[in-house]
Amino acid sequence: MIELDGQAGEVAAAMNIAESLCLEAGARTVRRATDPDERALLWKGRKSAFAAVGRITPTYYVQDGVVPRSALPRVLAAIEALGRQYGLPVANVFHAGDGNLHPLILYRADEPDVTRRVQELGADILRLCIEAGGSITGEHGVGSDKRCYLDWMFAPDDLATMTLVRQAFDPQGLANPGKIFPTPSSCGESTRRRGMLGGLRSEQAAVELF
Repeated sequence: MIELDGQAGEVAAAMNIAESLCLEAGARTVRRATDPDERALLWKGRKSAFAAVGRITPTYYVQDGVVPRSALPRVLAAIEALGRQYGLPVANVFHAGDGNLHPLILYRADEPDVTRRVQELGADILRLCIEAGGSITGEHGVGSDKRCYLDWMFAPDDLATMTLVRQAFDPQGLANPGKIFPTPSSCGESTRRRGMLGGLRSEQAAVELF
């Protein structure tokens, strides 16, 4: 889906260019919204993507990362390869205009060892995003799910500074406690990486930073 805005003449010209590019790239048909109702109907299809995937599999895990737009073809191909490697299909829903990816890892909860495979595949997808020059979070933040991967992007000194800033505004830790930053109690791999990078040891970090 491509949405354009601007002056009427500008949009008309851009629509013609976009249509030509889509057809040259192999699109079978191009449908234009001619009024607000048709536009809303097209958007309804996009907004129903997650629900539609739910009809394919009863459970799925959604990731959120971002890559440069120029890296989208390469990253999407790599995600497909990773899905085959883990034996888990991935449905890619994304905002191509800003490189924001929402890979949906499809699985069945009764599969043996599936939780570990899903988590590892999700982590490998985020690593792909970083290697492509992107980030582990596109629009939904770090929270608790991705905090163990934050030190893939930031050095120990960076994380320490961010934590001090957070403490300055929230000294009692009342705002989203236990989220965003990796902590030794919940991120064993993160703690080991910190040690290998020469950062603060886990006991010291627990007292001074977190």
